[in-house]
Amino acid sequence: MKKIILASGSPRRKMLLEWAEINFEVMVSDADESFSPGASPEHIAMHIASKKNQAIVDQMGQSMDQCILIAADTIVVLDGRIIGKPENRAHAISILQQLSGKTHSVITAVEIRSAEKKEIFYDKTNVEFHTIDDAQIHHYVDQYKPYDKAGAYAIQEWIGVIGIKNINGDFYNVMGLPVNRVVQVLKQSFL
Repeated sequence: MKKIILASGSPRRKMLLEWAEINFEVMVSDADESFSPGASPEHIAMHIASKKNQAIVDQMGQSMDQCILIAADTIVVLDGRIIGKPENRAHAISILQQLSGKTHSVITAVEIRSAEKKEIFYDKTNVEFHTIDDAQIHHYVDQYKPYDKAGAYAIQEWIGVIGIKNINGDFYNVMGLPVNRVVQVLKQSFL
């Protein structure tokens, strides 16, 4: 049996794989997450997920032969613009004000790789927010400090509970990993 490695330090991705009862280890990738402007959000997410796995391959060398790597990258898109992780409190507030009352897309790309093969795919979920007032936005940013999250929020936190009007697609994709699809690809192609 090959060892499964999650190439991510994300506590949410780790939790989702644990919920799926997959035995795995974590290796944090130090990949450069820059990308070429002009590419589609889907291609950017896939490119970064692939770079994360490649960084782990480079670290492991020959010991990669007995492993299956899983890397992912999540991107939030509003009106055709990629919304990254907030730089600070003011930026987080600004992002949430932009998302308020609108629908945005969450794209998570996943690359699963062994020494023999590689599969890469993405999942897209549309999320519609109610109009959220400034007091609610300030409360969320101050209490939950969403600085490590694309789009400045986590769907499973307070803002998701009170703020999300509609979701079209995989809830877990918005958390950072379309875990059902990951399990299916692992079973069909790698295990």
